Amino acid sequence: MTGVFHLPGNKRSAVVLVSGGLDSATVLALAHKQRFSCHAISFDYGQRHRVELEAAHRVTEALGVVEHRVMTIDWGNIGGSALTDTTIAVPEESGNGIPVTYVPARNTVFLSLALGWAEVIGARDIFIGVNAVDYSGYPDCRPEFIEAFERLANLATKAGVEGVKIRVHAPLIRLSKSQIIRKGIELGVDYSLTVSCYQPEQSGRACGRCDSCRLRRAGFAAARVQDPTRYVSC
Repeated sequence: MTGVFHLPGNKRSAVVLVSGGLDSATVLALAHKQRFSCHAISFDYGQRHRVELEAAHRVTEALGVVEHRVMTIDWGNIGGSALTDTTIAVPEESGNGIPVTYVPARNTVFLSLALGWAEVIGARDIFIGVNAVDYSGYPDCRPEFIEAFERLANLATKAGVEGVKIRVHAPLIRLSKSQIIRKGIELGVDYSLTVSCYQPEQSGRACGRCDSCRLRRAGFAAARVQDPTRYVSC
């Protein structure tokens, strides 16, 4: 076995995907609570809501990480999503099926890059804040996907072949948005630092109308916690 993998007495290293949103901030706090040494990774993929990267920086500064890396991906060359193609409108009403805000294969690509970095730094744990309860119906947020990717990670990597078990943690996947918020409050997460909106203003104010804003608002209401989000007047 090669690499520096969690020597006795040291904290275990983990790669945590941090988007700047509510869920990923909660996951970072949970990883800290589990005494992981956290390496945060965010992605600049041409998303129209790039202010979330500023939020990711605020979150990692507030919660503390060993290192925060932002990786660039040109998803505009692929298109097919309202989040990366400004000619496609972000829907402001709930519809049937998978919405146009779905970014093709996004979590597959994100997790693959996180996996590569994990191998390089000798981490065998990856945390991601996907949720399959109060969510938009994206196929790459389901438990089946996470389980399948973990199997792939252990088949397709040098670490996996050499017997280092790689784990993909999705601790929020079966929680409601209100449960996630309550958990984050217990952990001291400052949700005013986060951005969830798909089409926020440059100042970071949320539209209050997109699917992500609706889920966030409803979550705070159900949790009976004051929503610190700055919304545009609707």
